[in-house]
Amino acid sequence: MGIRSKPAGRRPASRRAAAPDVATPTSGVGLAPGPSLVSATLPRVWQGTGYRPLPHADAARRLFDFAAAPWPETATPLFCWGAHVAAGTGERLVGAVVAERAERAAMLYGPVIEVAPAVNGGEIPMGGGEFVDALEVAAQLVAAALDHASALGVETVFARPQGLDRIWIRYGFLPVPEGALPAALGGRQGVGLYAWRGGTALWTFRERTD
Repeated sequence: MGIRSKPAGRRPASRRAAAPDVATPTSGVGLAPGPSLVSATLPRVWQGTGYRPLPHADAARRLFDFAAAPWPETATPLFCWGAHVAAGTGERLVGAVVAERAERAAMLYGPVIEVAPAVNGGEIPMGGGEFVDALEVAAQLVAAALDHASALGVETVFARPQGLDRIWIRYGFLPVPEGALPAALGGRQGVGLYAWRGGTALWTFRERTD
């Protein structure tokens, strides 16, 4: 049986008279202060799984290749977070999420999670007969990515659904059309698109016309 936690999303946004556009930089007025880069990139542990930024994103490439998942076109991703579980005397990388940046926007690739084929229910073996819920690992990677992106000044984070709609909605992502993507992030592989804005302000979407 997997180790599961109660869903924990962001606090409901308060209503404002005017909501900023997804493609328009905001002044920051009324937005909650984001985490510092130091605090946002500290390693974290949740229910026996360790999460930390990977110094080299290529370390996660095998997970994406095995899952036939899209990988950033840039040779220098913005960051890559990995999830590790104990394995023998060391640890094993079982999940990752990668980000590509375009000015004040970023696109997330993943999260991709490695699940043992013999295990049912989307669980990851941790050793000692214990398991961790793969969906929760994915959720924790998304949370870490949002903290990291906010600390770097990213205002809008995009992601492909990948069947993880519950996670995107949990963290405040909204479905948006392809026209929301900055030109530098357009043409990427995948169907469907979600977008997230930092802070506590509500925002509405107006499709790009340029």
